[in-house]
Amino acid sequence: MDIFEKLLKHMGPIGEHSNRAHGYFAFPKLEGEIGPRMKFRGNEKIVWSLNNYLGLANHPEVRATDAKAAAEYGLATPMGARMMSGNTNYHEKLEKELSDYMGKEDTTLLNYGYQGIMSAIDAICNRRDVIVYDAECHASIIDGLRLHQGHRYVFKHNDIADLEKQLKRAEEMIKTTGGGILVVTEGVFGMAGDQGKLKEIAALKDKYEFRFLVDDAHGFGTMGKTGAGTGEEQGVQDKIDLLFNTFAKSGASIGAFMSGEKAIINYLRYNMRSQIFAKSVPLPLVIGHLKRVELMRKHPEMKAKLWSNVNKLQQGLRDRGFDIGKTNSPVTPIYLKGDIPEATAMCLDLRENYNIFCSIVVYPVIPKGQIIYRLIPTAAHTDEDIELTLKAFTETKEKLDQKEYKVAEIPMV
Repeated sequence: MDIFEKLLKHMGPIGEHSNRAHGYFAFPKLEGEIGPRMKFRGNEKIVWSLNNYLGLANHPEVRATDAKAAAEYGLATPMGARMMSGNTNYHEKLEKELSDYMGKEDTTLLNYGYQGIMSAIDAICNRRDVIVYDAECHASIIDGLRLHQGHRYVFKHNDIADLEKQLKRAEEMIKTTGGGILVVTEGVFGMAGDQGKLKEIAALKDKYEFRFLVDDAHGFGTMGKTGAGTGEEQGVQDKIDLLFNTFAKSGASIGAFMSGEKAIINYLRYNMRSQIFAKSVPLPLVIGHLKRVELMRKHPEMKAKLWSNVNKLQQGLRDRGFDIGKTNSPVTPIYLKGDIPEATAMCLDLRENYNIFCSIVVYPVIPKGQIIYRLIPTAAHTDEDIELTLKAFTETKEKLDQKEYKVAEIPMV
């Protein structure tokens, strides 16, 4: 059998809809300056799909710094992997700034967040170790776990009792293997928006021996008094052994970093395959990151504006009877009932007749019969954006409840 034959027969649970979804529901093209209003197929939309939490994507100082650094150094500098020929004073300066911001001894930059956290898990754990992780951890963590040759135990989402149950199993296992235990969770869960129970998990370190890794991609810049993240928000930043963050959200860029104890971070520098065998972060991005971190730390009003918009949007939805789950972060899910054709018909109505562009999540990401719209408020959104969006969802939900979106298949657009 030709190995490609099965790929052509079965496109996968999302790919099977590609002939109707591509270019509209999947792989859409937003055009214009990044912000709350952008063009989609030639028409202006209010956009709720970008993780530009603090509005830094088009901050004039950010744009000027990015442009100047690109003109001065080009995207090729530095050439090579960081270990071999890709290190610079700017890379080390950024790591020091981030360590100070996160309240950690040291930091190592990562060229990409997804492969970075995968590689970190791979470097930390060998076949004798046990990983205990939250059931709703991000796909990058799950893929990192797939590389793990030892045992791994999953605990029910944010269920501390079940976590203890899995920790007891892990303790029994390492009596046989001679390894250690790594607990992995997230600061803010990117789909539901609820914070991980970092404080409760950290408290278990008095009872069980484990190290604690937190993916705080959505918490960096948005959570805590200074924006240092969910650990700061919950008062346990010092209890987190390894803190992973990305620049792809609040930082409005790309790349990531891991912070922690100096000796452990140094170990990761010399053992993370995704960094040893891949090109260093380009210098214009590093210099741009320095500016972004500077603005995050010097301008708390950006986070304050973000949260003002978060509260207006989320309270507005609750007041109108919408189920937004247990979110206690800027991530704003809207839970509705319906199948894929209905979900896409409603999404089409929102985009074409209400000029609202937001992300829709359906099966197989979530169970059949459910629809989730995920809205990402930012500091750049206006009160008008929020009011128009609340009006649009109120009217389209009424249509959904009255079965006006009942169609046989995904609309062809």
